Amino acid sequence: MNITVNLYYKGENGAARRFAEEMESSGTAAAIRAEEGNLRYEYFMPLDDPETVLLIDSWKDQASIDAHHASPMMKTIAALRDKYDLHMTVERFVSYDAQTDDSFIRK
Repeated sequence: MNITVNLYYKGENGAARRFAEEMESSGTAAAIRAEEGNLRYEYFMPLDDPETVLLIDSWKDQASIDAHHASPMMKTIAALRDKYDLHMTVERFVSYDAQTDDSFIRK
């Protein structure tokens, strides 16, 4: 069972984009990707909303997320969110081992 969390960071005057750029340039995002249990940590920007950045953050299980949330890394992330005055909304998805209908998937 994998857990994916979509975090939407919203700011003003390009703040969300600058936040994501600093997460990448500072090495913070790379450090999170290297954490035990992290499967994906990627930023995306909606074409119709330049003030929002989407983070897709996937983990192998809840224990991995809990360890991440308990790590010192969270202070770094919180400080950057405050620096850029960002607000967030969150969606959470749990995957399970199920057969997908490959006839609808173009590979």
